[in-house]
Amino acid sequence: MHKPFSATALVAGLVASGVTAFATATHAQALDAAGLQTIDAAVTAVAPKMVSWRRDIHAHPELSGQEVRTAKLVADHLKKLGMEVQTHVGGTGVVGTLKGGLPGKVVALRADMDALPVPENTGLPFASKAKATYLGKEVPVMHACGHDAHVAMLMGAAEALAGMKAQLPGTVKFIFQPAEEGAPVEPDANGKVPSFGAKAMVEEGALKDVQAIYGLHITANLPAGVVGYRSGPLMAGSDNIRIEVEGRGGHGSSPWNAVDPIVAASQVVLGLQTVVSRQLNISNEPAVITIGQIQGGTRYNVIPDSVEMMGTLRTFDEGMRQEALKRITTTAESIAASSGAKARVRFGPVAYPVTTNPAELTAASLPALKLASGGKAMIIPKVSGSEDFSEFQKVAPGFFYFLGAPPKGKDFKTAPSNHSPLFDIDEDQLPVGARTLAALAVDFLQRK
Repeated sequence: MHKPFSATALVAGLVASGVTAFATATHAQALDAAGLQTIDAAVTAVAPKMVSWRRDIHAHPELSGQEVRTAKLVADHLKKLGMEVQTHVGGTGVVGTLKGGLPGKVVALRADMDALPVPENTGLPFASKAKATYLGKEVPVMHACGHDAHVAMLMGAAEALAGMKAQLPGTVKFIFQPAEEGAPVEPDANGKVPSFGAKAMVEEGALKDVQAIYGLHITANLPAGVVGYRSGPLMAGSDNIRIEVEGRGGHGSSPWNAVDPIVAASQVVLGLQTVVSRQLNISNEPAVITIGQIQGGTRYNVIPDSVEMMGTLRTFDEGMRQEALKRITTTAESIAASSGAKARVRFGPVAYPVTTNPAELTAASLPALKLASGGKAMIIPKVSGSEDFSEFQKVAPGFFYFLGAPPKGKDFKTAPSNHSPLFDIDEDQLPVGARTLAALAVDFLQRK
């Protein structure tokens, strides 16, 4: 998941509605109890393997675009299941195709494979000790966002569905995606980054003939086994903000002989908060602007020539996004000019679209989701984190949801969140994820 998972809104929604306020739907499910029982038996049989896979991947994490070992593990598994397997799709991506014994539609299931440049402090016996190169520096690497669990769950779902191949009315594609956490390379001289992650896989045909795609994200900030979803915007779109404030350097003892870009940049940071609080209609949709990095200056008594800031914009509506981009530019340029400085505002080079669950696919999928989760499916608030599953949703209708898995003995309200060095999960929830993914695929294929 791009940027840390925010639990605050989820906790507020859970407290307000209660975890027993499970979803209801009027759509008839194609998957029945007997079909779920078959899936459940197959998933239960593979559950120990999922734990083993998860721990192996967790102990050997790989950064975005570097998922060579993980991709080989996945590809070897899918080949053993008798699938057609494509490798190096969109980089290190893997696509396995399971053709059922009966003709029908094509559905896809997706898991992301990459880890983060985060030092692991969990103390787990299989904790990561890996290091890798990130932006030219050696960094510790950790599966701090649960992608190790995603891969294990989808490998489990693949084995379960492969055992049902003869009865499947259609085709299931298993998409193991690299580089969800961000671009594996820096922008080129023109500020452009080659396609990566879901977008790169789409461009190389991963969703060819696919009529729907499903994916999930594990979190420690929902109760164990609870599936969280919502129709419409679920996760925010994300834009990188880069602002260079240019002043005129000088001696710190004589600021009147200079144009101080640090003071101007400070005023810009404060002014940008009014874009959300005073310039956007946040009664329609929420928005977030955060400046997370400021670089400038070399010595305590020297006023530098310039300061560079970087931040993020999160929105849930394209119209509001475009309005925010315009107002960020105007606000920064105007405030800098009032100090005699200049501000140059750029966005990108990477932008994540809003992850939006289509209303019709959501409603049609809920009965099977509720059945496979034992009734523990509930609406959650919008999540300000971002996901490039949204790139798949631009090509085919896609449904994305969350699975609660706080570590045993931890309260979901206070458990370390995604991207934390302390992030961990309850491995007993891996079968829930595999079962819901498999159930959604079978339900879609059986649905008329």
